[in-house]
Parts: sequence; C-alpha cells; structure tokens
Amino acid sequence: MHKLYFLVAILFPPSVLSGQEIAMSVSEIASFKEQVAVSSKSTTTIVSDFVQYKHMDFLANDIETSGKLAFKAPSLVKWEYTEPYQYSVIFKEDKLLINDGGTKSDVDIGSSKMFKKLNELIVDSVKGNMFDEDDFTISYTKTSKGNKATFKPRDKKIEGYISSFELFFNKKDGAVQEVKMIEPSTDFTRIVFSNRVLNSKVNDSVFNN
Repeated sequence: MHKLYFLVAILFPPSVLSGQEIAMSVSEIASFKEQVAVSSKSTTTIVSDFVQYKHMDFLANDIETSGKLAFKAPSLVKWEYTEPYQYSVIFKEDKLLINDGGTKSDVDIGSSKMFKKLNELIVDSVKGNMFDEDDFTISYTKTSKGNKATFKPRDKKIEGYISSFELFFNKKDGAVQEVKMIEPSTDFTRIVFSNRVLNSKVNDSVFNN
C-alpha cells in the first residue's frame, strides 16, 4: 500500500498561472467542456516531455524531476523519469509495472476498486477528460493564461489520498498544460507538459517493462 501511495503522490503537483482567476459562466463552462471532449475523443496517442515539481512543506525547495510521457488509447500510460535518475511507471491493464534503474517489479491493482479508480483518474487527467459530476465536485475558472478545472473527489477513500486535482488547459485547443495534485497534507505535485505531440505512432512495445 505504501508503494502505491508513493507512486500516486509522485505522479501529480500548485501551479502558478499569473492573473486573477474568474469563475466561468454557465455558457462558458458548457463551451469549455465541449472543446475538451472533442479534443479528448480525437486523441489516440500523446507523447510529451514533462517537468515535475514535488513540494513538501519541510523542504526549502521543490524536488524537480523530468522525463517523457507516453499515452496510447484506451488506457496505456508510461511515465519515464530520466533526470536526475532513471525510473519508469507503466499503467497497463490491471498492472502497475515499475522499473527502478533496472530493478523491475509489478503490482496487481486489478483486485482493488480504489486503485483501479485512481488509474482511471490518471488516464483521464492525461487526456483532460475528467468531467464526471458523480465522482467529483468541479469548479471552473479562467485566467489570462488559460482555463482551470478543479476536481474534489466525492469518494472519501480517494479523498484520503488526493484532496483535489487541478487541471490547466490551453485556451486555443483545450489541451492539458499542467496537472496538479494536492494531498490531504497540502503537499503537492505539479507536472508541466511541453513538446506535446498528438496522434503519432506509438508502438505497444513502449509499454513493456
């Protein structure tokens, strides 16, 4: 359990987007959700660089790591950390495949409803498609830099791991620019995407441990 908690914690960071946040109107929310849904449905693969900032209150500076993300529909995700260490996490079917500098292991998450749901959240956050009012209380705001959706889990078990998700979207195409996860302790992780390429060929072998 502690290993899974650690993996969830490192995968996700507050984001600072300058400018005042303004609540979206009902019509703006509808338009925004439609834009993201269209983008999500048309996305079969994502390849992107990322920088991750892990903030813990007892540290003076955030822990910074970087690497590459690979996603292939419907649910294959690989987070490959390349700096300052070699580490990868692959979500594949009901398995979590881990490669820690050449030491490989796997965790069966298929028997746990909660961790299957967490896997779904990770996949959906990569694509930006998380607008499930049954699972979340959602608020929508906008700034000069982009749109923001804040998701607070309704499930108390998930809330024990994740206090809230914040997703920041590009205004132009509805793509996710940043993902932030806030833990109940108020520690957080922030992932900033760059050099994002959609719908390129990604071989299944990428998701082998």
